[in-house]
Amino acid sequence: MCSFSVYIDNAVAKKHDEAAIRTVIASVGTLADTSNFEALEKLYTEEVELDYSSLTGGEIDISSSTEIMRQWASVLPGFDGTYHDINNIQISSNGKTATATADVAASHWLGAKFWQVTGDYVYRLVKKNKRWLIHSHQFNLEREAGTRDVLEVATAKAGSHPVSYLKRLKTRLTVRSFLESLESKDMASFAKLWAADAIQEMPYAPDGFPKQVIGSTNIIEHYSGWPSNSGEADFTSEMVFYPMQDPEMVFVEFKGEVHIVPTGRHYSQHYGGLFHVQNGKIKLFREYFNPTPFVYAFGLDENKSIN
Repeated sequence: MCSFSVYIDNAVAKKHDEAAIRTVIASVGTLADTSNFEALEKLYTEEVELDYSSLTGGEIDISSSTEIMRQWASVLPGFDGTYHDINNIQISSNGKTATATADVAASHWLGAKFWQVTGDYVYRLVKKNKRWLIHSHQFNLEREAGTRDVLEVATAKAGSHPVSYLKRLKTRLTVRSFLESLESKDMASFAKLWAADAIQEMPYAPDGFPKQVIGSTNIIEHYSGWPSNSGEADFTSEMVFYPMQDPEMVFVEFKGEVHIVPTGRHYSQHYGGLFHVQNGKIKLFREYFNPTPFVYAFGLDENKSIN
């Protein structure tokens, strides 16, 4: 009786896994066709082996899922419409890893032009935290109809009207570049990140420290003493991005660990930052931090101001 129960449990688990894997594979086409790259990225592991060599003639690419989404988001939304017809899904799984194959016909429309590639997909998946994720994605071309000329036009069109996914990537990249420029003391790169009418707000700044700085010129001057005042610094090792409805805005939690040269003290801080970024330039940085460790580390209780 016990062995029969185990058999039933294993059979149920296998069916559950197969259903979950089918959902993942079916969702790849639907999410790509609707330009929902945020959700599509979540179907892949952080690093993915992507093989489209039968179509492009290139080599197998191992990239981050974010980079793959960036590539797809830079082309697919430029078409008037796409449809990935994924069917005949076949699955082999041991409960931890799986291989799945599926027939696919990917159709692309742009004006009067049409392009379709037909073949099959081979997916390799891994189960992580009870979720099936794709870690290898291969396309094998069988037939091609229409013209590839639409690719160049679609890419140009997508680039002139970037989708929200690409805007969010640029927003995050700009914020990371800002913090990395402080770590490296690269003030030339730092200066290029600010819009001319940028504003930095510091609602909880202590007495003797500005609560608002307006304009890129003043912001650059505000940070001018940073390279001489700071030693080794870390702002990026514990970053968490919280996307907002507006893709050009993001709230970021990050930790700061800095050696302060003039006082010889260590500055440890947890930050919250609201950023508004347009075209790769910071328009607003609203910085939330605890003033107490700031006052101690920079010696504001003694000097009342900081250069």
